[in-house]
Amino acid sequence: MSDEASNTTMQKWDELWLDAHLATMTGASSEATNEPYGAISDGAIATVGDRIAWVGRRTELPGPPEQLARSVTSLNSAWVTPGLIDCHTHLVFGGHRAGEFEQRLKGESYEAIARRGGGILSTVEATRAATDTELTVAATSRLASLYAEGVTTVEIKSGYGLDLDTELKMLRTIQRVADIFPGTVKATFLGAHTVPREYAQRPDDYVDVVCHQMLPQVVKTGLADAVDVFCERIAFTPAQTAKIFQAARAANLQVKLHADQLSDSGGAALAARFRALSADHLEHANQAGLQAMAQAGTTAVLLPGAAYFTHATTPPPIAQCRSLGVPIALATDCNPGSSPATSLLCILNLACTLFRLTPEEALSGVTRHAAGALGLSDRGTLEVGQRADFACWAINEPSELSYWMGANPCVGVVCGGRTALTRQPPTLTESS
Repeated sequence: MSDEASNTTMQKWDELWLDAHLATMTGASSEATNEPYGAISDGAIATVGDRIAWVGRRTELPGPPEQLARSVTSLNSAWVTPGLIDCHTHLVFGGHRAGEFEQRLKGESYEAIARRGGGILSTVEATRAATDTELTVAATSRLASLYAEGVTTVEIKSGYGLDLDTELKMLRTIQRVADIFPGTVKATFLGAHTVPREYAQRPDDYVDVVCHQMLPQVVKTGLADAVDVFCERIAFTPAQTAKIFQAARAANLQVKLHADQLSDSGGAALAARFRALSADHLEHANQAGLQAMAQAGTTAVLLPGAAYFTHATTPPPIAQCRSLGVPIALATDCNPGSSPATSLLCILNLACTLFRLTPEEALSGVTRHAAGALGLSDRGTLEVGQRADFACWAINEPSELSYWMGANPCVGVVCGGRTALTRQPPTLTESS
């Protein structure tokens, strides 16, 4: 048998990446490596199909690299992390709200603007008027910004339609965007984002519409993976939220919750009661609610972009989440009103500077804990059997992902075991 034939026979992997430092994110100072970020120096990672087949130090490879895989790639000492996960976004919307940004800078509150018919309702009008193509082009552009920063899984919500036709239009747009994106998109139905103008005096009637008209059609189309509600004094009460969650659960859909952002509405406890995947915002969550979340396994999704952009003065209860063992995830909350952010790396920095998370906590929040917030157990860490989504970074240590402001050190993205994006860091050369 020739050497070439022998090598082919021995090959067990499709792809093998070498000369990398791995941040496996298997746990803070993980048992697997006893290092922060679950770090492995001079590491290697191999894939078969869309799954990770081997992770470890290069010196521990079971043979010569060229005999182990059909394709061998050197990563030139880059750091490799799991593909980043943005677990809370509103990427599909029409128009913008730059005017409201100016109003808030002059001292008006988010709530005051919303009560005058601005806020979410102004975006509802723009989204209802937008064509499918306009929504798709705009959302794809926003998603491309995230993708360029190593994001391989994104959650996108509806919620700017507030009528059946437009909510379905948004969900179809999310599906079109998902078809284009090399990574994974999870769709969330947020028909209960706020009460539309036509039901302003009949909010309970609108809840019935969500439960008995919208939700059955959403389920019939199969366009949503979960249901979300904005439980707040300017949106839906806990009782109304519970009614929607009961309908969602009856339809075998997971639930998520915008909870306790502006006031202590009991949202954290309500999310725990329905074993929600996540409760998001949580600035005003109480101790009992957080304890219930810990017991229910509900992830806290913190949104520092919204806190920064709206000048919020109450930080989320980080210390209580830590002490109770509530998993902490982070997300952009990309939306036109309170967090027009398309950079998850920027969110890492804000989480550290505003909320005092450690860089390791922040990176965990956009990898393994963000995966938990979407109910995805097959990603968020670099481990055998996990989906082969990872990002490559031209950095010296993982904390740089939270440290730099405005920089993008991502030099490569692998989605499902296939290299989907490569880029060279920009350079300047002296002209001759």
